[in-house]
Amino acid sequence: MDSSCPVSYPFPWAPAPDIPEHWRTMRENPLLHVTLPSGDPAVLVTRYKDVRQLFADERLSRNTSRYPASRISANNDLFGDPEIDNDPPRYLEERSVVMRAFSARRIEALRPVVKQITQELMDAMEAGPKPAELMEAYAYPLPILVICHMLGVPPEDRAKFRSLIDGYLSVTRLPDDEVERCRVQYWDYLSELIAAKRAEPGDDLISELIRVSQEEPGKLTPYQLQHWVKTLLIAGYVTTASQIGTSMAVLLHRPEVAEDLKANLELVPSAVEELLRFQIMGTSLGSLRYALEDIELLDGTVIPKGATVMLSVESNMDDDVFEEPLTLDIRRQDNHHMTFGAGIHFCAGAALARMELQEATDGLLRRFPNLRLAVAGEELERPVGGFLAGYARIPVKW
Repeated sequence: MDSSCPVSYPFPWAPAPDIPEHWRTMRENPLLHVTLPSGDPAVLVTRYKDVRQLFADERLSRNTSRYPASRISANNDLFGDPEIDNDPPRYLEERSVVMRAFSARRIEALRPVVKQITQELMDAMEAGPKPAELMEAYAYPLPILVICHMLGVPPEDRAKFRSLIDGYLSVTRLPDDEVERCRVQYWDYLSELIAAKRAEPGDDLISELIRVSQEEPGKLTPYQLQHWVKTLLIAGYVTTASQIGTSMAVLLHRPEVAEDLKANLELVPSAVEELLRFQIMGTSLGSLRYALEDIELLDGTVIPKGATVMLSVESNMDDDVFEEPLTLDIRRQDNHHMTFGAGIHFCAGAALARMELQEATDGLLRRFPNLRLAVAGEELERPVGGFLAGYARIPVKW
């Protein structure tokens, strides 16, 4: 692959649940010039050790709305917000507040709730039409129900919440006016929800964040609190839903691997990590950064000042770090993949996502030991024009 000739990004996925062809050769060059969906240029850092180092490099700014950075989409700023500082030290102060709400105790206390939700969804799936559609019957509702329970979103608001987020995350799928409507209504909805929690606090994450922000007003302003709630609701729903679906598609497309896991369910935690490495939740679009100065990579290649930079989760396929990276190995150990980021930018909700993925996978394989795809892997449909690269539909039978 010629690193100086821009290629379109995200890379086109293979027809079957497999990796894009570009992943096989991209690490020949430490920096790959790409064109974003907006038509704007960016550089993709391709090698694992460079990516891990750059996650902690303060010469790369995440405040892309404040600098002349390239846009992801021509009609959607997505995560850009000039009023939010995504760089240290301000970012670390806010993150420290949010991370208190994602304690190991709180996440583990949710596990029985997740188990119950998975059982109820599988009851409905078993009683419903055959073949079942895994995304709508299981992958979407599970994380929606969990994150809404965790943050205290009323049950009657969940359908509206999902519709607004799906519109908010449009890259090229929806027209400009529809994207803007979803953005405005989503923000307004969060304002009303937080106001309701201020008036009547509950045993939920939003109420906890409000309490902390009142006790330490310098660490989390009302606007910042609303921004974090917005981010947590999106991350807690759509990325986990996408990964549940794509993980099962990848697994069931490889019957010999699926049978091995069904016979050895104690391997579910390592299988979840390997599926996170092998079939990432989306792309590297969410890692957009702006180079404040020239930055030299480990081999001497320089990221020029002013470049828009993406830190590649595709570096999960770097054979300098992972033995036989193109092989799905559910027994892989020391699997330090980049799917959740690294360092100070490690995903705040990673522990929640891992727990949900473990329960979702274990639950399906125990309940439906004959679970299999109802169509050939090549026939599975991917959504067009969205932020994530999961599947629109995954028909299954058992």
